[in-house]
Amino acid sequence: MSFRVVRSSKFRHVYGQPLKREQCYDNIRVSKSSWDSTFCAVNPKFLAIIVESAGGGAFIVLPHNKVGRIAADHPLIGGHKGPVLDIAWCPHNDNIIASGSEDCVVKVWHIPDGGLIKTLTEPLVDLKYHQRRVGLVLWHPTAQNVLLTAGSDNQVVIWNVGTGEPMVQIDSHPDIVYSACFNWDGSKLLTTCKDKKIRIMDPRTGEIEAEALCHEGTKATRAIFLRHGLVFTTGFSRTSERQYSLRTPDCLSEPIVMVELDTSNGVMFPLYDPDTNLVYLCGKGDSVIRYFEITPEQPYVHYINTFQTPDPQRAIGMMPKRGNDVTSCEISRFYRLNNSGLCQVITMTVPRKSELFQEDLYPDTLGDTPALTAEEWIEGKNAEPLLISLKDGYKPPESKRINIMDKISPKTGSKRNAPPASPTSQDKTLQKFADEIRKLKAMIVKHENRIRVLEAAVGISDEDGPGGDGLNANPPPPLAMDDEV
Repeated sequence: MSFRVVRSSKFRHVYGQPLKREQCYDNIRVSKSSWDSTFCAVNPKFLAIIVESAGGGAFIVLPHNKVGRIAADHPLIGGHKGPVLDIAWCPHNDNIIASGSEDCVVKVWHIPDGGLIKTLTEPLVDLKYHQRRVGLVLWHPTAQNVLLTAGSDNQVVIWNVGTGEPMVQIDSHPDIVYSACFNWDGSKLLTTCKDKKIRIMDPRTGEIEAEALCHEGTKATRAIFLRHGLVFTTGFSRTSERQYSLRTPDCLSEPIVMVELDTSNGVMFPLYDPDTNLVYLCGKGDSVIRYFEITPEQPYVHYINTFQTPDPQRAIGMMPKRGNDVTSCEISRFYRLNNSGLCQVITMTVPRKSELFQEDLYPDTLGDTPALTAEEWIEGKNAEPLLISLKDGYKPPESKRINIMDKISPKTGSKRNAPPASPTSQDKTLQKFADEIRKLKAMIVKHENRIRVLEAAVGISDEDGPGGDGLNANPPPPLAMDDEV
């Protein structure tokens, strides 16, 4: 007699539910670029999507309440001279987003609360180092203002955005870097490359600590660090079948798990939730989202379910846990774009009868406060991410800017990369000038009146000519209050 033992897991019944069309975003011209990027980035304040645009590259940023049909002339972020290839929100400031482009420049932008009212073309700072297109931007998980970029020049650069200068240049890859991921505290860096190898390195020095052949296929591979140090990868076999694998950093060349999924040709993006240890696999061109639970017991990667959609996806983004709705037991939320321009919102929930806060579904999660400064991190200090409780929900803080240090241009002697003055400070300056002008006009009128009194006292009149008894002939008329100085 045989029987099947059902594995006990609170995530066995995770259900995906698309929101109604009026709660989604429509009429978005998603980028037609063939670059292997998700083209979408989400945080608790905004949704950002790379879009098609003439005369350069652009992406659109929408507040979450801006649902429905998006106007064709909606303001964009359009400062790049080539197509935008990747975007990423800063984990410590929901108003800051970085973008990489084919114009070889990385730009960091500040988005005001409430979204844009006109097209934005002036970034907070330009980061210039790469000699070829920049296809990957990634923020450090614990250190403030630390940004990683990778380009088709095979270079990986780690920047201090606050100074606009590169801190580390890593030249360890013989070909294009497909993906990069920091570990939980940001002390290690994991990369995949076109040479089919996966590498673990020290991000401060670029020293390679481990490397191994990842997947044998020629198409793009991607890899992520899981919370407790394991490595999860996606790629293709030699016969172009899609695979995923689980590995230990100590033995990268021998995967613990290697599973073939299907024969589709779209690159799979692993989206990871460190609180629940769930991995969601979303392929470009796929109409499904598969999700798996990672556990310490065999077979380690447990298939849970597949969410099916009627149309293939062009782009997809995942909301950080602090942006989820804890009152409805929502554990993940996805934003997926199809070819018709609809951005569909999908919520993943674990049904519970109780309306109380579910502590097992919502352990303390990643907050928006950095644990280190960029200077502390580059000096060798490591720190765990600062966690927050979602018991009372999460409310995003008000807009705050990155403090960009002013740098003097050697050519012009003027300051560059300084953040533009806020409208409030500009209004105060104009008001100050207007007050000074009014004071000067009042002073001139006062002196003109005094001169006339003195002239009358000594007997000077307008008829006095050059030969008269007066000291001055034909004095100028007094200035009126509205005359220009």
